[in-house]
Amino acid sequence: MQSFRRLLGSMDTHADSEHGQDETYNPWTIVNLVFHHLAAAGLHPVLGESGDPGKPAAELLRALGLTPAFESRPHVLTGVSDELARLRAAFEAQHEAENGR
Repeated sequence: MQSFRRLLGSMDTHADSEHGQDETYNPWTIVNLVFHHLAAAGLHPVLGESGDPGKPAAELLRALGLTPAFESRPHVLTGVSDELARLRAAFEAQHEAENGR
């Protein structure tokens, strides 16, 4: 099993904030990490029964000195857009083939 230090990386964010760069992180990544960690421990977490988990995850990030950022990083957005375009083209091609166009 990986150590927490290796999993989380360096906790020293002071150097980046000195240069005026706020470190941001998506709270939903924290939700995913915690959800999988609890499931691996044999627990049975359920998303949504107690409300939106994104808000407490964002508060956790703030407590750790990070800025919650709900938008994805540019390379992720590009990958998602490319995948959606590929799926849309495949769907349209299938639809045209089924309708004889």
